[in-house]
Amino acid sequence: MIIAQLSDFHVRPHGQPAYGIVDTNAATRQAIDAVLALEPRPDCVIVTGDLCDCGLAEEYEIVRAELERLPMPVYAIPGNHDRREVFAEALGQDSAYLPKHGFLHYTVEDFPVRLIGLDTVVAGESGGEICAEREAWLAERLAEGQGRPTLIFMHHPPFAVGIDGMDCIPARVSPGFVALIARHPEIERVVCGHYHRPIQRRFAGTIGYVAPGTAHQVALDLRPGTENRLVMEPPAFAVHVWKPETGIVSHLQPIGDYGSSRPFVLDPAYPGKQEAVVAYV
Repeated sequence: MIIAQLSDFHVRPHGQPAYGIVDTNAATRQAIDAVLALEPRPDCVIVTGDLCDCGLAEEYEIVRAELERLPMPVYAIPGNHDRREVFAEALGQDSAYLPKHGFLHYTVEDFPVRLIGLDTVVAGESGGEICAEREAWLAERLAEGQGRPTLIFMHHPPFAVGIDGMDCIPARVSPGFVALIARHPEIERVVCGHYHRPIQRRFAGTIGYVAPGTAHQVALDLRPGTENRLVMEPPAFAVHVWKPETGIVSHLQPIGDYGSSRPFVLDPAYPGKQEAVVAYV
């Protein structure tokens, strides 16, 4: 099973760049093109929040038009730049997976890997939350899964990443959340967006993974007390590949034209065996 993870489109009304400088609409279009260019194509696409920059209806119309270009199923969850009600109204028209009211949680049971989408949004805040109610919902869904391989996806990371500008706006978690994740070894990943950087760490007995943005990134700054700053590093998305013998393996795919692939031409002085090239390059 192949799962493409896109995150943080930050789509704006036409002609209005994000933060005054970033053409996020063009970047979203390029991200969709990059998914369409994958061979083989993913079985599904997940979008981990901040589909829009201000949660406006006209922004969601642009998002819908882009997502409709994808022939495979697409599953999205909101982020702090989304407005839950507008998100549900705009995307729920053609998306039976989205609940009609309340938190926009859901499960997808159609693939070898169960997908569980969690709504971490707290209206009016940049950070998010896994409250007791949300934890209880997740506990019930995990109990129903009977140990099937599972991927949980949400917008806000529920773990620290060692960068002060990010660690002040995570998903605050209920007291039992970490233990709940740890009790379910079938959880292959907890994948997130929000931080606009590729980040991974061990978390609650599984792997916590943050995908970069499809347009702008947050500059890597490990100095204590610093604030997040925007940087136009290359955009990318994640490709999570599940096989029974390996579980999920996650890859980072840059977005852009970097030329076609080509064979390795080895120098005659190469110390390995020529027949080993396919296995080891």
